[in-house]
Amino acid sequence: MEITAKALAEYLGGEVVGDPLAKVTAPARIEQSRPGTICFYANPKYERYVYDTKASILLVNKSFEPKQPVPATLIKVEDAYQSVARLLGYFSQMKKQRRRGNRLCARMGFSTHISASARIGKGTYLYPQVYLGPNVRVGRNCILYPGVKIYHDCVIGDNCILHSNVVIGADGFGFAPREDGTYDKIPQLGNVIIEDDVEIGACSTVDRSTMNSTVVRKGVKIDNLCQIAHNVEIGESTVISAQSGVAGSARIGSHCMIGGQSGIQGHITIADGTKIAGQSGVMGNVNESGKVLMGSPAFDYRQYIRAYALFKNAATKR
Repeated sequence: MEITAKALAEYLGGEVVGDPLAKVTAPARIEQSRPGTICFYANPKYERYVYDTKASILLVNKSFEPKQPVPATLIKVEDAYQSVARLLGYFSQMKKQRRRGNRLCARMGFSTHISASARIGKGTYLYPQVYLGPNVRVGRNCILYPGVKIYHDCVIGDNCILHSNVVIGADGFGFAPREDGTYDKIPQLGNVIIEDDVEIGACSTVDRSTMNSTVVRKGVKIDNLCQIAHNVEIGESTVISAQSGVAGSARIGSHCMIGGQSGIQGHITIADGTKIAGQSGVMGNVNESGKVLMGSPAFDYRQYIRAYALFKNAATKR
């Protein structure tokens, strides 16, 4: 499906400089441009690509003044970087419309199993090899990619995206030690509740609660290869990067940002708006909103940077 510069400018609230009838069929990175694509330019270090781009349309800031002729038609917007999210969303919708009727995007793909008591909302697509256990509830307009497994009694809200091999509702890691050094398994009788507008990356897992619910609140975004343990609660619009783990019964506030390969100790509370640098280990409560933490054990990032300079200097002198 082709779309003109004029139509895109109207959709994005921008201004066309050049040919309003220039047509594109897909977005592309500016360094990998080709005819029929639209690219965006917002970072000055990529300016060299602007003047020899093969793209048909280039999305730029209104403040951009080219230093030499640009071969592409320009669409000028207030903030090119922010407009990219809307642009990609537009092309995503175009792809979905083209794929309707294709077996891949049918309501139930090949080898998918839906338990008799499971319920699925209108507009939701299940790719092949998805499993929905007894009493599972999946809301409207969700996408469950190949290999997603949702265990019994778990609830998925509206507009959620679960990428390949996500597992929702596996047993929490609960074992009671015996006197002989072996372990008794503690039954995990709760469930998982995923609220609306959540996206979970490939091969990530969210374990069921021991008695109540493990809860992922509205708008949370979880990257690939993350582990969310039993009884955890993650607040609205928090983002968690790849290979991070949250131990059991931790409470993470809303609008937090957790860097890749971070670890959150169990049974602690992290305040709203906390930012945690990659590879950090948070081992105690964070009571003040908006704190920025770094290191393992994690503490205030400014103090960490000063401390790092000292022990790096000491190591160099040895």
